[in-house]
Amino acid sequence: MKKLVARWLENRFVQAFIVLVIVVNVSALMAETVDDIRSRHGDFLVAVEHFSIVIFTVEYLLRMWSCTVERKFAGPIAGRFRYALTPFMVIDFIAIAPFYLPFLGVDLRALRMVRLIRILRVAKLARYSRAVRTLGTVLSEKRGELMTAVFILAVLILLSSALIFHAEHLAQPKAFSSIPAAMWWSISTLSTVGYGDIIPITTGGKIIAAVISVLGIGMFALPAGILGAAYSDALNRDKKAIVKRCRHCGKPIE
Repeated sequence: MKKLVARWLENRFVQAFIVLVIVVNVSALMAETVDDIRSRHGDFLVAVEHFSIVIFTVEYLLRMWSCTVERKFAGPIAGRFRYALTPFMVIDFIAIAPFYLPFLGVDLRALRMVRLIRILRVAKLARYSRAVRTLGTVLSEKRGELMTAVFILAVLILLSSALIFHAEHLAQPKAFSSIPAAMWWSISTLSTVGYGDIIPITTGGKIIAAVISVLGIGMFALPAGILGAAYSDALNRDKKAIVKRCRHCGKPIE
């Protein structure tokens, strides 16, 4: 029975239905923030929320119940606990938790903050998207290279913050009051956003800003290049892994 349920959950029509429910639910959550729509169609939005919660809860419970058919999640308690901690199941739990918290006596002030988490239900789409799953694999495979890029970026932020602080502190004591305060300028400059709310006015500060801006372009291009190349390789591997079969006899076609 568990194997049948596990296969049913992976059925493309079932998955398409759940994707549709996710899209409708997230759309209703966004519409709920519009005063005019909420006042006119509040009951309908509540009904959509309740219907979605029923579907998400049933899906979560069925996955938890049938997960023991997989060898790595064998065991009625330990296996299900390991399965509950997998990324997709954590997302599924977050999607339904805000609805049930009021029944546990959660403070209403805290509940207002928690209810905002409902928008994360859109992350459930990742379970049904092959492209997103491939991206997750790529991130896992290239985590070493990405962590190196993040480390270099952190060093650049600290270094540029220190340099711009010493160059601009006397000229702009309020804007560049400390190295931590200068980090806002460093982040916006390195990311090439350049909000313009804090700008250097000294000659030394402008030179530092020019160098940091150029370095920022290269630094943010580095992880993008790593991910782009790895994602392309992963897609090519997936295409090669797909075995074409004869529609008549079912044998693989070379």
